[in-house]
Amino acid sequence: MAKKTIEDINVFGKRCLVRVDFNVPVKGGVITDETRIQGALPTIKYLMNQGAKVILCSHLGRPFNICNEVIDRKKIKPADADKTDDQLREETIKKCSLKIVADRLNELLDGKVTWADDVIGEKAEAAVNACKNGECVLLENLRFYKEETKNDKGFCEKLARFADVYVNDAFGTAHRAHASTAGVVQYGFVKDAVCGYLIQKELEVIGGALENPARPFVAMLGGAKVSDKIGVINNLLEKVDTLIVGGGMAYTFFAAQGKTVGDSLCEVDKIDLAKELIAKAKDKGVNFLLPVDTVVSNAFDNNADSKVVEGNIPEGWMGMDIGPKTRDLFTNALKDAKTVIWNGPMGVFEMPNFAVGTKTVAAALADIDAITIIGGGDSAAAVTQLGYAAKMTHISTGGGASLELMEGLVLPGCDCLNDK
Repeated sequence: MAKKTIEDINVFGKRCLVRVDFNVPVKGGVITDETRIQGALPTIKYLMNQGAKVILCSHLGRPFNICNEVIDRKKIKPADADKTDDQLREETIKKCSLKIVADRLNELLDGKVTWADDVIGEKAEAAVNACKNGECVLLENLRFYKEETKNDKGFCEKLARFADVYVNDAFGTAHRAHASTAGVVQYGFVKDAVCGYLIQKELEVIGGALENPARPFVAMLGGAKVSDKIGVINNLLEKVDTLIVGGGMAYTFFAAQGKTVGDSLCEVDKIDLAKELIAKAKDKGVNFLLPVDTVVSNAFDNNADSKVVEGNIPEGWMGMDIGPKTRDLFTNALKDAKTVIWNGPMGVFEMPNFAVGTKTVAAALADIDAITIIGGGDSAAAVTQLGYAAKMTHISTGGGASLELMEGLVLPGCDCLNDK
């Protein structure tokens, strides 16, 4: 976990290729949430103030590969089916271009940002060559090139020409072995590789909680599927004092206990695994908490008929949220905790009538005197929407990456960085 940071090396006069996460939501030509831009600014400003030539690279959205000669029509939305390949390319470039981010960065960085209308090639080289100490260049969307996600060695070599130093500050993509997240270092094209402030904090806070937590240590997991979090549960059972499971994944554990789940989400092929995890928790002495009552509805709809049931869920009904007794059970388990990691909502949070459980545990976390870590994704959205973000110790910037870190897996975007 102990990786070198931007403060561990001299960057004056050096070209620093910085992988940032500018995958921001854009609607109608307007950035609707610039949290990720703001989150990258401390690293960018530090490097600029130290006299580095800062070369920023990122992806935005999931554009089809505009460099392909043939577009995969199976991936085109029905509404766009009649458009020509050229029209699709033009619209995708416009929708996924990082130019809008460059314009906003210029406002935030006193006009010191140059826009490069490409990732590699003459336009990018010209912009990088013209960059002076303390200035910045933002390259175009990395994923306009299929070579980025394929971690193509030739593409890595071209990208690495812009780097005397590689800096990764995009935790949200650190679990991907892409050209810009790992390849430029893994192939040996750049020797000096360090992390920025965002990744530094992620490793220190989440890594610290997993390796040396203040106790009692509680993990709370929700979301839809057990299969998404098998590795996480296995790893956490080796470390936590209490494991709380809610959300859709709880119903597979219900089935493992012999309860009926009605029309609730249930992974039948994971029932035996759920039994093994319950047994492992008992063997490890971990307090394993599942819902004791459930808010159920007769349709997957916010306005559907609903009621609270304990134990078995009847046919024709599906679990949508944890019930009032479970809310009390879970919040009581959190009261004395000194470290809490939370990933995944307790119910169908996007539907107001079934968001009470998620809101309740979020409020409980905001009130306790503990290290509270929110593992990105829907959990991060929940605490932010509810106004509790400032009361949390740390909100992860990467849902998938934080899960893999909690699972104990190696993150390529972190592993490639120089050790202290």
